[in-house]
Amino acid sequence: MRCTRFALLAFAVAAAGACARPRAGNAPDPEPAFPRPREVPAEAWTHATAAYQRAMLRGAASGSLLTVIDYTLPSTTRRLWVVDLGTSQVLMHEYVAHGAGSGGTWATGFSNRYGSKRSSVGTFVTGNTYVGVRGLSRRLKGLEPGINDRAQQRGIVIHGTPGVSAAKARLGRMGRTEGCPAVPRESARKLIQLLEEGSVVFIWYPDRALLETSEFVDRSAVSGER
Repeated sequence: MRCTRFALLAFAVAAAGACARPRAGNAPDPEPAFPRPREVPAEAWTHATAAYQRAMLRGAASGSLLTVIDYTLPSTTRRLWVVDLGTSQVLMHEYVAHGAGSGGTWATGFSNRYGSKRSSVGTFVTGNTYVGVRGLSRRLKGLEPGINDRAQQRGIVIHGTPGVSAAKARLGRMGRTEGCPAVPRESARKLIQLLEEGSVVFIWYPDRALLETSEFVDRSAVSGER
């Protein structure tokens, strides 16, 4: 059944790409193909699904799962969603940290630079897992040159941390990281095992560099965000 759903999903992605209207100087915008879960913010969803379709059409990603992180929301809210695009089901909705250099409760600055301790935005795909000093972790590969393509060199991974939890959110004291999208330690293993290698992770913030240079975001929506 899962293989059948994924085959139908791949057909929908291919059809959306084929029906997209060309735009001068940019990749065409895929037509909307995925209903938005009510709890996922519309702006983040628009760009995340466009990024998913482009990553799939380029052969850079696989699977029906899409992880959306919305850094326009404060760290004290659950701002990570894992959605199965084949069923429109939200599989996880969790807290997620941002880098210490990106801001306090609100993330406002982002970087692709090693040592910045800032989060990166844009389109990623998941890599392999390993067990390190923070326990089970999953590597991320950034697909966007100049925006997040140094993620692997920077050691940007999904991992668990005691600094992120519902209790800390209630106190308004959510922990931060060196740039990793870290989640509560008690849910990290479930998330990391759920996201198989090649899954799309899209981190949203209307960062100027992302809006101006990304080949993955929805270009038709960008003009209204500048």
